[in-house]
Amino acid sequence: MGMVLGKITVATPKFEVLHSTDDYEIRQYSPSVAAEVTYDPSELKGNKDGGFTILANYIGAMGNPRNTKTEKIDMTAPVITKAEKIDMTAPVVTKESGERVTMQFILPEKYTKAEEAPNGVANEAVVKEKVDKLKKDLERDGYKVAGEFVLARYNPPWTLPPFRTNEVMIPVE
Repeated sequence: MGMVLGKITVATPKFEVLHSTDDYEIRQYSPSVAAEVTYDPSELKGNKDGGFTILANYIGAMGNPRNTKTEKIDMTAPVITKAEKIDMTAPVVTKESGERVTMQFILPEKYTKAEEAPNGVANEAVVKEKVDKLKKDLERDGYKVAGEFVLARYNPPWTLPPFRTNEVMIPVE
């Protein structure tokens, strides 16, 4: 019942808060290892979150692990998602550009940014709004954005939306 109400019951990455405001935190994360898959959602019935099943199968969250050691790996949070626009290459002429999605599971520490929390459902409009606000706040405070944002989701999909913990993370200098 705790996960339905937003309780995070899995390991999360360690970090040090370097600076904190009412709007965001600047964090320094410890090095970590991630299992990652990049995919075209159209190959997964249009599901932008389709990489979750691939990664869950890899760590053994849905049965026997599908990794080279067939070793079950504990689930962790957050699940990191980023969309990337890529140019299509010839000979494909029916599409001018495509969208691929990269999803990562941060692996437990033994395998070894800045944030704004859009709690609830992290749809594209909400995430864009939070990213834009965070970039504006960072620039106002003298930070230089050093890369693209990623979306970090800490709860399983069955968590009630008002209790979900999500973060947009942007690297800064």
